[in-house]
Formats: sequence, C-alpha cells, structure tokens
Amino acid sequence: MDISIHASFLPHTDPDASLAFYRDTLGFEVRNDVGYNGMRWITMGPAEQPGTSIVLFPPAASPGVTDDEKRTIAEMMAKGTYAIMLLATPDLDAAFERIQASGAEIVEEPTMQPYGVRDCAVRDPAGNLLRVQQRS
Repeated sequence: MDISIHASFLPHTDPDASLAFYRDTLGFEVRNDVGYNGMRWITMGPAEQPGTSIVLFPPAASPGVTDDEKRTIAEMMAKGTYAIMLLATPDLDAAFERIQASGAEIVEEPTMQPYGVRDCAVRDPAGNLLRVQQRS
C-alpha cells in the first residue's frame, strides 16, 4: 500500500492574518487561495515539500455543523485546544526567533522535553497550537 499525507486542515478566523503568518513568518508558499460566499480556503506548504499541504479553512463552512457546535469550536480555538500541528526544523533557535519577532503568541520557549525532543510551542493567529521541534 502506498499512502501519503497530502493535506491537513487547520481552521482560521482571519484569513489575511493566517496567510501572513504562514507565508511571511514560517516561509510557506501559497499553492491555492479560493474564495466562496465571503469565505476563503488557503492551501500552503513548505516549498521543499510540494506534496504536503495545509489548508487554512473557515470552520463555520463545514456542512452539518450546528450553531452550538460552532460556538464550541470558537471557544476551543480561543483556548488553543481545537487544532494542533507538529512542525520540524533543523534550526529551532532561528525558527523560534523569527516566530517570536512576528509577535505570535509564545506558549513555550525552546525546551528539551523529558521524552527526548527539543521543541517550542506557539499559537498561530487563529489560536491553533503549533509545536516546532528540532530535527537534523
């Protein structure tokens, strides 16, 4: 069986702020930017990984989501408990400095974790938790 991860979805609350963060701070390229009924889906990813993308999407656009569920999603996004993504870099300190300089919310500075990984944690403009770990 040959299956790869093609794309994952992360919610956004402000497409322009999320676009700026992922493009200008993390250096991702924009692969698609689609608008429909006042909402936007933005597909992005590292230039060195053309086959792997994230799609920033408006969570309210998901079909079948009730108003109560939308409120719960908004509350969880505000707390940073709705979506989590793990990123990797060969230079964690440089990545952290760039993220910190962007004004992103810092959750945890670079730290050697007890499970053997050195990483940091930040939130994107929508509140999604991003852990960035050192990989050689």
